[in-house]
Amino acid sequence: MGHNFFDYSGKVVLVTGASSGIGRATALAFADQGASVVIGDIDDGAAETVELIRQAGGVASFVKTNVSESESVQNFVNMAIDRHGRVDAAFNNAGILPPTAELAQMSEADFDRVIAVDLRGVFLCLKYQIRAMLQTGGGAIVNTTSVAGVIADPGMSPYVAAKHGVIGLTRSAALDYATRGIRINALAPGLIRTPMTDHWLADPEMTKALMSNSPMGRAAEPEEMAGVVLFLCSAAASFVNGAVYLADGAMTAH
Repeated sequence: MGHNFFDYSGKVVLVTGASSGIGRATALAFADQGASVVIGDIDDGAAETVELIRQAGGVASFVKTNVSESESVQNFVNMAIDRHGRVDAAFNNAGILPPTAELAQMSEADFDRVIAVDLRGVFLCLKYQIRAMLQTGGGAIVNTTSVAGVIADPGMSPYVAAKHGVIGLTRSAALDYATRGIRINALAPGLIRTPMTDHWLADPEMTKALMSNSPMGRAAEPEEMAGVVLFLCSAAASFVNGAVYLADGAMTAH
């Protein structure tokens, strides 16, 4: 009998930012493989993701969560432990985009807001997820960065700074817990068709510019990211730690 690395039966998985896009697709994929999924999101659309999982016969729940607030993140992790007794894997995917502006024109409020969600949010999730995992013998965590964590785009300074920071947090945490059964990696998606990017892809000029940077000539679907996350959280990736997994259709290859 071959071992099914993607069997998450009996596993408890936390997902943030799962009301749509990559988060929703990944939550559905984990549930499809038998995981009990607990979603933390500020957007009530996450309740719809839970309903989709339950309709398919899976186990899921939604805890209203603001990832930028410590008490909210603690509550999210504690609720998962109260319901399921443990945390085996986590996908820290919640994120926001700033309005597009050159750095000197970017408002301090927009900068602070993006850093609070996209960077501080990942720090807080890691902090409380790691504490939970240390109690039960380890686990695996994937943080969503972006190609903007590896290269830069104009007009996106807070996002680029935050996503570079997520890579730093991922690597630091991986080193801190490498001998304690916790692996921490980052997923760096390229252009994905999600509600966050729909306004770009609806603009023919913007789409043309984006595709000129895309060797594969298309945006990815959210489901194409879900498999990478399930792999990174699985026993198949047991020696993958502190890595940044580019899933960008070769955008950064040249």
